[in-house]
Amino acid sequence: MRILHTSDWHIGRTFHGVDLLADQECSLAAIAELVAAERVDVVVLPGDVYDRSIPSADAIAVCNRGFEAIRAAGATIVATSGNHDSPTRLGALGSFAAAGGLHLRCRIGDVARPVIVPDVHGEVAFYGIPYLEPEITRAELGVPQARSHAEILDAAMRLVRAELAGRPGARSVVLAHAFVVGGEATGSERSISVGGVETVPLWAFDGIDYVALGHLHSPQTLSDSVRYSGSPLPYSFGERSHRKAVWIVELDSSGLAAVERRELPVVRGLSQLTGTLEDLLTEAVHAEAESDYVSVILTDTTRPVDALRKLRDRFPHAVHVEWARPEGNPELRYRERVQGRRDTEIAQSFLTDVRGAPSSAEMTWLERALSAAVREKDGPVRVPVETGAGEDSTELSA
Repeated sequence: MRILHTSDWHIGRTFHGVDLLADQECSLAAIAELVAAERVDVVVLPGDVYDRSIPSADAIAVCNRGFEAIRAAGATIVATSGNHDSPTRLGALGSFAAAGGLHLRCRIGDVARPVIVPDVHGEVAFYGIPYLEPEITRAELGVPQARSHAEILDAAMRLVRAELAGRPGARSVVLAHAFVVGGEATGSERSISVGGVETVPLWAFDGIDYVALGHLHSPQTLSDSVRYSGSPLPYSFGERSHRKAVWIVELDSSGLAAVERRELPVVRGLSQLTGTLEDLLTEAVHAEAESDYVSVILTDTTRPVDALRKLRDRFPHAVHVEWARPEGNPELRYRERVQGRRDTEIAQSFLTDVRGAPSSAEMTWLERALSAAVREKDGPVRVPVETGAGEDSTELSA
């Protein structure tokens, strides 16, 4: 049997405010093409199908088209819910979907109800363990004292092993949405810890032929039989060096025979650029980033005005810009920086940090405003404003 392991689709996610549905549809089409090319029998998807518990109509449409393409390519699909999904909504039409080859395992009661897929060697039992929040699931799993994810997953795996024991000769695949010790987060994952330790030990999956993990967004091998496939698209600039992939898993008569990595095509690259606005807009060295999603750190002496709009003239997919003064930011804490300094000095430093050094005219205004604020007692103070001729002809309320 040939199995394709993918996870963390996060359909409906945005990237710094940019809609990714078109990119996600491309990545799902690439997975369907792999299913056909690799003659895959089963696709496993361990959680975070959607990015939010109530996905938009457009997100649902993209996801459904992805499922349809995979089914049309010849594979059965087994999927679980992750911490981003609503188990109730994702699994609402589970029985109906199963008739079409999409098997959803979103309820605790389904943990020990495997999807059985036969091949020439017999049965392969697919057990789906959705994301299990300890506070919510411990009673139903029969471990009311459990507080950690490790205790909860151990209880779920006891149910799996008890059911598997009644299937002599069957090979086993477990789908689990969890943070397993040894895995490395990328920064785009939402924490699954709520008042407890979020990691679970690798040995919790002992005795299973293959464990398809979801939650972490980069492909990772924790052991020959326990792996993360990662997300099909990068969801943070911290993932810009990752090559997204899926695992092709082969089971023979005795269990796990081979696992091979298949890289997914890059839909749109990520680039992080640093320099002055003028250099970024003119230097030929940045030409390769023009079609990428771009994050920029500006090093101009003063903060450029309307920088993101200007950058998009050259980099249409620029999504993030920040200004870092060339000399860097002081490491002193705010309290230490202001201690013993006059209000005018503090205000001047603030303006310099966020915009650039104020002019002498601006400093005059600033000193008058601060003086007025100090003098104010019973009502607004009238602050004289000098005209171009040097006469006080107008008053403003301070």
